[in-house]
Amino acid sequence: MPSFQPRHLILLPVLALSAWLAFLPPAGMPPGAAPSGALVVLCIGLWATGAIAEHLVAMLLFFLAMVFSIAPAPTVFSGFASGAFWLVFGGLIIGAAVDVTGLGKRLARAITARISGGYGAVIAGIVTVSVVLIFLMPSTLSRIVLLMPIVLALAERLGYADGTKGRHGMVLAMILTSYLCSVGVLPANVPNNVLVGAAETSHGVVIRYFDYLLLHFPVLGGVKAVIIAFFLTWMFGEEAKPKAEETSETGPTWAGMSLPEKKMALYLAVALVLWATDAVHGISPAWISLGAGLLCLLPVTGLVSADVYRQKISLNPLIYIAGILAVGALVAQSGLGTWVGAQLIAAEGLQPGNPAEAFAVIAGLGTFLGMISTMPAVPAVLAPLAGDLSEASGFPLFHVMNLIVVGFSTVIMPYQVPPFVIGMQLGNVPLAAGARSCLALALLSVLVILPLDFAWWWLLGMFD
Repeated sequence: MPSFQPRHLILLPVLALSAWLAFLPPAGMPPGAAPSGALVVLCIGLWATGAIAEHLVAMLLFFLAMVFSIAPAPTVFSGFASGAFWLVFGGLIIGAAVDVTGLGKRLARAITARISGGYGAVIAGIVTVSVVLIFLMPSTLSRIVLLMPIVLALAERLGYADGTKGRHGMVLAMILTSYLCSVGVLPANVPNNVLVGAAETSHGVVIRYFDYLLLHFPVLGGVKAVIIAFFLTWMFGEEAKPKAEETSETGPTWAGMSLPEKKMALYLAVALVLWATDAVHGISPAWISLGAGLLCLLPVTGLVSADVYRQKISLNPLIYIAGILAVGALVAQSGLGTWVGAQLIAAEGLQPGNPAEAFAVIAGLGTFLGMISTMPAVPAVLAPLAGDLSEASGFPLFHVMNLIVVGFSTVIMPYQVPPFVIGMQLGNVPLAAGARSCLALALLSVLVILPLDFAWWWLLGMFD
């Protein structure tokens, strides 16, 4: 267990709030919402402070939820049945195969040869590649799984050993860009797709690809990518120490690859094509990842031996992911999210005729609700309340649905976005480093991104 840190003091109000919800719940809460809320608050507090290991918090959640019958087993353990869990499992195998075959190092050498400049150029390159992949691969998790072994190999190539801040910054650049900038593109992540589906099925509001892109990507995607690059360069920048013995090795030419490298490159190419075309063939990115991982393990086609599998594939990140996903399921199943959302709407006192206030309040609702669950749950919770928000603010339903996007584009802590958690586990980035980055970027979003986004909406004539 980590030694006591000042940040652990936050556990005191967390424990108090959890106990209050468990034993003295507010009047009017739906049946089952209070115990679910108490458990969610406790686990989020433990994750946020890092008081105990992340996977142990997830196991505590499973244990308490089942012992006290807070939710049925299918809800508590729903994370193990989710596509995200199996996408990560396949991704762990793919990452191990890319590493042991040497393909990751070869790709890293090719990237290094094209980078001129210091640490800022490296971060800018990673952010640029991540943004491009947003338009090619519709899954944040798939992008992280694909890029992680390449980024790790690039860090090793540049002399950033495991545990160095330069390596952490490179991994976080890829992770943060993969989700935060994908908020502006359909269908690049889960919350976007949930929102569009809910808008059409619940309210008959159709959100088209180009309209969504024009409204959100310039600021929430493009400007945010620039801010991520500059901020991470400032926060994690340190001098690179490239490995001199590798400077003469060639890039990823097919003729120069070993047979294992060629096989791995082929598996990755096929997976990338299938990930990018999932709207055509209908196969989930999770099963594509699992299939690619299985190919890497099979006796004839395999690249990962049994010994490597035992050494490199850990259950801890998988248990953590299942716990994070269970939080969203508990919030949705218990009705806690909908109740909290309704209370917040009633408390805000929105009035028509003040677009700046309405813009900030509705976006803030999405950000706040993401803190008590996960971001994929935000559109599912707020979409049914969009009619009330529309009436209170005077905004059309189309505006309200799109303001929910602005809400889940601001992330306060890593646990709110399962891909963040997954990426940090795969890249061995400490929770504290990820939390500091999210908090700082959230502050920059409030001070810079949200005012710019309001101005962009105004320029587009959204408030006429």
